[in-house]
Amino acid sequence: MKKICAFFICVFAFAFTTQAQSTSDILISGGFDLIKTDYSRFGDKLQLGTEANYFVLRHFAVGAGLELWTRQPSSFAMGVRYYALDNFFVRFRGLIGANEVALGGGWSKPINEKWRFEAIGDFYLGQTEFAIRAGVGYVIKGKN
Repeated sequence: MKKICAFFICVFAFAFTTQAQSTSDILISGGFDLIKTDYSRFGDKLQLGTEANYFVLRHFAVGAGLELWTRQPSSFAMGVRYYALDNFFVRFRGLIGANEVALGGGWSKPINEKWRFEAIGDFYLGQTEFAIRAGVGYVIKGKN
């Protein structure tokens, strides 16, 4: 019984110290593609991206960023994220420069109040390629 009580105390303490994003927060994140369907071998090419997302509503963010690809033109990215749940989101981005559109989904796990770990899967509609990306994000709390 003591172990169960200790477990619930830890869960509640963790839940109250890791807060989800809220309106007017800014999430700055960056990551790199671990796997992509057009990779012939690991390290053959590098694709990484950075973006900033502004939370217009608690579950909806608009963002812009930069995609750096070693084998294709680098791109300016603009898009939206919709958080169906606090940790799960879907996103839609346009990549200006690569003339590409990406539809994806992801998971954002709070590390602490400010930092997030992100894992994202993107499907590139023009190339019909799929990529899995991992990265970190930093939340700048808005004034509420």
